[in-house]
Amino acid sequence: MGTVPTGVRGLDALTDGGFPRGSTVIVEGAPGTGKTTLGMQFLHHGAVSDGEAGIYITFEEFPDQLYRDMLAFGWDLRKLEAGNLLRVVAMSPDVFLEQMTEPGGLLEKMIRELDCKRMVIDSISLFRYGAADQEEHRRTLYRLRNILRKFELTSLLIKERGTSTDVSGFEAYISDGFIALQLKQQMEKYRVRTLEILKMRGKRIQEGEHVYRITDAGIHLIPSRSMVEDRSLLKGQTKVPTGIAELDRLLGGGLAKGTVTLLDTNSKANYKYMISTVLANRYEAGDHILALLSSFNTPQDLKRMFAMQGLSLGQIAREDRIYFIEHYNRRYPEGCEANVIDVSGADSREYRHILRERFGPVVEQGLERGDSWFIYYDLNTVISERGKDHVMKFFAEETASIKSLGMTMMVMCNFSEIGPECSAYLERTCNGVIRTWVDGNYQYLQVTKSPNGVISEPYIVETTDESPFIRLM
Repeated sequence: MGTVPTGVRGLDALTDGGFPRGSTVIVEGAPGTGKTTLGMQFLHHGAVSDGEAGIYITFEEFPDQLYRDMLAFGWDLRKLEAGNLLRVVAMSPDVFLEQMTEPGGLLEKMIRELDCKRMVIDSISLFRYGAADQEEHRRTLYRLRNILRKFELTSLLIKERGTSTDVSGFEAYISDGFIALQLKQQMEKYRVRTLEILKMRGKRIQEGEHVYRITDAGIHLIPSRSMVEDRSLLKGQTKVPTGIAELDRLLGGGLAKGTVTLLDTNSKANYKYMISTVLANRYEAGDHILALLSSFNTPQDLKRMFAMQGLSLGQIAREDRIYFIEHYNRRYPEGCEANVIDVSGADSREYRHILRERFGPVVEQGLERGDSWFIYYDLNTVISERGKDHVMKFFAEETASIKSLGMTMMVMCNFSEIGPECSAYLERTCNGVIRTWVDGNYQYLQVTKSPNGVISEPYIVETTDESPFIRLM
């Protein structure tokens, strides 16, 4: 059926381009929330940008008042009427209902004369006063919905806010979409307007409450979980896919090359599949890998998980495509031994010296050849073996060096185990933060910081039978 842009850019983003063509959408809100402005912006955009004629039916406002009010947004409604792209019609609800069902009546004539594609009715709440009872009111709305569908109109039905914003009312059942506008208190002294899409048939929507402003150009909506993009960081940077499709989509294609991303996980969450998927994906993309594994995620675990994806960890090591920083003096799978950098028993000074002496030349030679590197660090291991002071003193220095060489890094850490001061320090130091946790019977994942400004909704982490064996829903 296609999509009808609303003219409110942020709203179109929430609805994957706009309303379904021919749909009937209820817009509910209290006085002052901008219902009339939204309705007229929908019609104005259709007329000016898409050449689609529209009709605005008002039961309470006089057209002259609407003409004056809308000029404040630069919308010349009289000009659109002169070009047969708009009609503003004031009538009583009784007359409207009478004409609505009459074949060849006023409403049908206007629709056919204009070749009307969009309609706004302000407001359907008044139908209640003319109805003998609830059943008659329902029949009226049902007939109205069917007539709008008959003429294939994409329509907004404005409704005064009831006692709640749930979708339990009859209007919500018969409509294709339901949008709630609210005016809420913010920071004690201020008021904020929010929009929430509670229903939209045939559309994938972004859930939650989204802030909007009424500006001199109409309604401007800012989708929730929006932050400022770090465009100076993203400019010219290629993306490093993780291999997890939905996560890569959220991040605009993957992690930005040359950045540090922190994975915060709680003690119940299983992050091993996620890490093994990212590392396997980076190997298959041609990267060299440096991995510092935890006591929980053992070398044998990584071997098994690589094997599930058709990869041999030993063969990758023999190719000198993966190296390990080892704190626990564990056995490694056959073929990996020569690529293990053993730092067990070393103090912080010795630890840094060993890494520089053993790993520094490998990286330098690789970068001269044009190799790309991906680094995975289990930071909880570093903290447990070397203490928070080591991390607070050296982590920023290490990440700065890694980023300066164009290497991409993912760091795993459990914030709940390291305290708020260290957690805040790590969040400031990293370019992105992804959280995964278990709550009740589900594991969740959420992007809470990213260079492209995305703060995602919480996704459920679902197990699958095929690689990468996890999916975000």
